[in-house]
Amino acid sequence: MSGSTSLNTQAVLSMKGSGYYSARTIGAKHAIEKALPLMLAALDSLPDLPVLKLADYGAADGGTSQYMWSELISGIRASGDNRPIEIVYTDLASNDFSTLFRTMQGMQGNSADAYQIRHENVFVHGCGTGFHQQLMAPGTLSLGFSATAMHYVSEKPCQISDHVHMVGANTKERAEFTRQAARDWERILLGRAAELAKGGRFICMNFGIDEEGRYLGHTGGVNMFDRFSAHWAALRDAGVITSDEFLKATFAQHYRTVEEFTAPFSDPASAVSKAGLKLLSVNTRLTPCPFRLAYDKSEGKMSSAEFAATLIPTMRSWSETVFRTALEGRAENEIDTIIDQFYGAYEIEVAGNPDGHAMDYIHIILEIEKA
Repeated sequence: MSGSTSLNTQAVLSMKGSGYYSARTIGAKHAIEKALPLMLAALDSLPDLPVLKLADYGAADGGTSQYMWSELISGIRASGDNRPIEIVYTDLASNDFSTLFRTMQGMQGNSADAYQIRHENVFVHGCGTGFHQQLMAPGTLSLGFSATAMHYVSEKPCQISDHVHMVGANTKERAEFTRQAARDWERILLGRAAELAKGGRFICMNFGIDEEGRYLGHTGGVNMFDRFSAHWAALRDAGVITSDEFLKATFAQHYRTVEEFTAPFSDPASAVSKAGLKLLSVNTRLTPCPFRLAYDKSEGKMSSAEFAATLIPTMRSWSETVFRTALEGRAENEIDTIIDQFYGAYEIEVAGNPDGHAMDYIHIILEIEKA
């Protein structure tokens, strides 16, 4: 497939809305909360600006990071820092911002973490523009954060011919995604470099491929993306979907390696280095699938069918829009039926033999400073 088939992803990508995403992605919440010590430590070195401006890039409905921000803001206030705090939640225009704002105001989700109503002089804003570009005025950002978001590329450089994700693509197609991801990573970093005040920090934990070759849903057991591809191909082979619809379900994602993440910082002549960004630390982390842990700890009290009924929805919460978008042009009820059939087949597979099925998270965690 050639690069001429590129598709801008800004209009079609979103997590499943109405709170579905946060309610079924407890693993993402656990991973984010592990970043709290790093975020708290960053507070001590932030520039002394009149307004403490924070940002959460690719925030979805805000639920998975709400506890972390609540703890961070409570810590700021407990330290005696009463400066105005602005926090900007960014995501694409297709994002469910209404759920995000209700959550922050304690109208939905856990009201105990609704920091906007618990603390004075805290202002919450939304930005419906992708993070591949500058989103704020130059030199105004104190601390930025992003979790499980920046693996999305700004456009698909090609459709993947015999799989749904770049981790299963052939050599040529994977190389196209690698090139696109490198361009996007530079754009992301240059956007943050422009926004950050001198001494400001950007902490991001991205899905990626660790030193052992592990990535989301592929940590030693059944490969989740291979199963997505197999079940989607089964629908094609049965005539339920077309060959073109199979191709269109290419995920607009690239899982970078540690080397890909760090390359712009290793070259003093790179645009990123010249923009003043410095890499302070990089680490990899595995967060175990909470649904698999619950099943294993139940010691037989949870049936395999019950386990499957918890695992598949967490996969569906972030992947459904990819398959649904591939079916655009069909009647909505027909799309619903096909999507339910697709995830239903995967759930039946897991219920029949749960061995090896899990969605462990693999994050590459970077701490970056504007020098």
